[in-house]
Amino acid sequence: MTHLIPSICTVLAVLLSACSPSTETTEIARFDDGPFAGMGYPYSESARAGDLLFLAGQIGEDADGKLVPGGIQAETEQLMLNIEAALARRGLTMEHVVKCTVFLADIDEWGAFNEVYKKHFSPPYPARSAMAASGLVGSARVEMECIAGYPE
Repeated sequence: MTHLIPSICTVLAVLLSACSPSTETTEIARFDDGPFAGMGYPYSESARAGDLLFLAGQIGEDADGKLVPGGIQAETEQLMLNIEAALARRGLTMEHVVKCTVFLADIDEWGAFNEVYKKHFSPPYPARSAMAASGLVGSARVEMECIAGYPE
């Protein structure tokens, strides 16, 4: 059995070196140059880590920071335009979005949300999660955040 000890130690050393953290670091960049930049909000519009761009949640606010009138569909249309603009500032489009998380004030408005959503994304759609949320910012009906991937 003692003749196995060097082999086990060698295997463990190889495994441990494979599991040890890399000396390479992923640069993280935060961007806050959107329409609400400099307004004192404690978040960045987007942040890039490696080949991924994380967008902060968007609601249906216009350029003046006012929620658009017209309910869930109007708000969804505006938040999609806000997301498209944020992506464009980083050199991306809706086609680069790989994941969305949707927060709805009323889950019964899911169908109305989807009608607008499908106008802005094409199959195969991004991976997506959705949930009902109590008390969205600014009395919004919907909020959505996205993760996009930079092409290789």
